[in-house]
Amino acid sequence: MKPLSALPCDGVRGLIFDVDDTVTRDGRLERVAFDAMWSLADAGLVLVAVTGRPLGWADVIARQWPVALAVGENGAGWSWVDARHHFHVDYFEAPTERERSDALKQRALERVRAEMPHVQPARDIVARRCDLALDVGEEVSLAPGEIAQIVALIEAEGCRAPVSSVHCHIVPGPWDKASGAARAIEEVLGDFDDERWIFVGDSGNDADAFARFRRSVGVANVRAHLPRLPAPPAYITPSDRGRGFAELAQHLLGALRGVGRSDA
Repeated sequence: MKPLSALPCDGVRGLIFDVDDTVTRDGRLERVAFDAMWSLADAGLVLVAVTGRPLGWADVIARQWPVALAVGENGAGWSWVDARHHFHVDYFEAPTERERSDALKQRALERVRAEMPHVQPARDIVARRCDLALDVGEEVSLAPGEIAQIVALIEAEGCRAPVSSVHCHIVPGPWDKASGAARAIEEVLGDFDDERWIFVGDSGNDADAFARFRRSVGVANVRAHLPRLPAPPAYITPSDRGRGFAELAQHLLGALRGVGRSDA
């Protein structure tokens, strides 16, 4: 991984960012990160939040944060508010596919409950529409061996099981953060080019995006997840969580100001 100072910012259209432990600390949005979002938006950059949190939460983020899109449940769906202030929701899968996926995820959940009855669903499960999440690091802290066992049980039932800093997800469909964000941007904003976006995240369920985006950034706490990441981020911030996000924003805004000076 290269230091943040080496990240090129030429031609950047916007920033795709994870939420938990990328802009939050102990579950709360950090003020420095929220201020950074507004500064980026005010500078004309497009912001897209992509989180493992529920689509119900994405609805709120789309309405109340300075983002063009909020992608939830690791890419399963997305919410946005258009120029006329109308609210919209769309999904990665068609309705018939979602019905098949619902049955698949329930089988995986029943398998985990039968073999590991002490494992509990995440508290945010009531707001989920497409995936399920199990608490592995939010209100409880499961050992790496237990998390590996959960992953194996979910995968044995035909689902994927990305692990974030707080949850292990039961993902019954083909989506992930990278493909979900790409489709959402293309369908809602009109076009998508990997080279024009920066992605920033912190943990295992960001691995697909770390692999896809040449300009991928990890906030410093990503170091704790590197042994389990099939693809690390290309760049890393000096600080962790929301402070690291703010450092990335400062670096990007500084580059944009530099372009403005050179054009003057």
